[in-house]
Amino acid sequence: MTRQLDDVLSVSGQVQPGDIAALAREGITLIINNRPDGEEPGQPRGLEIEQAATAAGIAYRAVPIIRGIGPADADAMNDALAAASGKVLAFCRSGTRSALTWALAKADKGMPRDEIERRLVAVGVDPTPIAHLL
Repeated sequence: MTRQLDDVLSVSGQVQPGDIAALAREGITLIINNRPDGEEPGQPRGLEIEQAATAAGIAYRAVPIIRGIGPADADAMNDALAAASGKVLAFCRSGTRSALTWALAKADKGMPRDEIERRLVAVGVDPTPIAHLL
């Protein structure tokens, strides 16, 4: 399930290499992988997703979030979004880490806290884990 946070970024759970062609048809120009390799059995490796993305003409950026979300993750998300030339999909296991990382990135860029929280709640993400950082 894909959830749109703003005009550019949507988040989702795990992307499979076989999903990439459909994402290209939907206009995705960049995939951000917020999931470290080996997080759970059966998970595709980032390299597999990157290869499928490259073959479909989609840029790929790995920003794995291993333990908690912090300023370096927000910086990496801002860098990836700044380099994007169109629609972006960020994914992790469920989409929550990706959404919370987006929230911190937007806070760094000056988006008001109430707007960030409203958008998170609208897509079913609880902002509580990062509220102290907003």
